[in-house]
Amino acid sequence: MHFDFGTYAPFLFAPLIVLMLYRRLRSHFGQQPIRVRRMTTRLVIFSMIACAMLSSVLQDVRLGEGAAGGLILGAALGLVGLRFTRFGRNEAGDTYTPNPWIGGALSMLLIGRLIWRFAALAPVFAGAEHAAQVHGPAPGNSPLTMLVIGLNIGYYIAYLAGVLLRHRQHRLAASAA
Repeated sequence: MHFDFGTYAPFLFAPLIVLMLYRRLRSHFGQQPIRVRRMTTRLVIFSMIACAMLSSVLQDVRLGEGAAGGLILGAALGLVGLRFTRFGRNEAGDTYTPNPWIGGALSMLLIGRLIWRFAALAPVFAGAEHAAQVHGPAPGNSPLTMLVIGLNIGYYIAYLAGVLLRHRQHRLAASAA
């Protein structure tokens, strides 16, 4: 009996993906602790991903345009989200409460796009050789996918940077007082 990893890979990774999506959605609701190191690490990682996305212009200009457009729109949305964020303090330390609608909508948009892409790639995962003849070549990256991913990454870069900056300003003002 032959085990074809490519056929079963999506099903093997599905629980991990569901857990990651759950944690992502949960972070948009309620008071969140400000963890400077963790947030700074995420900011650096998202910035590196953004640079890698922008390098996609070397592969296809349309992909680069989708990525750049998403990053710009996402950064603008991150600044809007920052305006609706409430900052506070509890017994555990400094906290922030993000606007659940903006982060939730972005997450749903990303999840929807990933489901759409997974459905488009399902024949390829199943090893259907005739799928390329029926559906055309296996879909690679698309400008729309790059836009949606860029939107999320741009949002988090601007949002995390803004939260860290406001937290720092609040700390400096508190120490001066």
